[in-house]
Amino acid sequence: MYKSYIKRILDFIASLVLLFVFSPIIIACFILLLFVNKGKVLFFQERPGYLCVPFTIFKFKTMHDGKDIHGNLLPDEFRLTKIGKIIRALSIDELLQLINVFKGDMSLVGPRPLLTKYLTRYTKEQIRRHNVRPGITGWAQINGRNSLSWEEKFKLDVEYVENISFFLDMKILYFTIFNIFKREGINAKGHATMEEFKGANNELETL
Repeated sequence: MYKSYIKRILDFIASLVLLFVFSPIIIACFILLLFVNKGKVLFFQERPGYLCVPFTIFKFKTMHDGKDIHGNLLPDEFRLTKIGKIIRALSIDELLQLINVFKGDMSLVGPRPLLTKYLTRYTKEQIRRHNVRPGITGWAQINGRNSLSWEEKFKLDVEYVENISFFLDMKILYFTIFNIFKREGINAKGHATMEEFKGANNELETL
């Protein structure tokens, strides 16, 4: 049985080692964004974690804060910087989440932590994705990532929750590295990032 405390111990050790291994890349990216983003290097946002308990996620900032005439943020495709596209393509923006793994907010493997406002939009089945710690990578990420529909992603997330095991985690980590080099599924079709999840009913109406 793949006990949660065993997974947590492995996450703690692995995140510590990986933070050390990737520290040169993290430092280089920090310095680069310090100049490119005029001092705005980091992105912090509240996300729901295990059992929907909120935590603050850490990422490198890949978008500028451009707004329209009404003061609303521009769509992602207009705010994503050239350097940001490269950082996202190589998944470097996710490296800071190793800090979240080290702290216990996240796991290396699990359903991706999404926006807090989505919590009220899930079906009873979809919200089961929060029955485990969210991850840097997951079952949905190696099976299409942002090229999948929300419904497909959530189905895969729940499949992971139901079949979680050490060997499944190892398989996901292996294919995550493989997919980074293939650079597939980074963007949703027609979008620079994944479009907003409007809720199960709204999504089905647009199919």
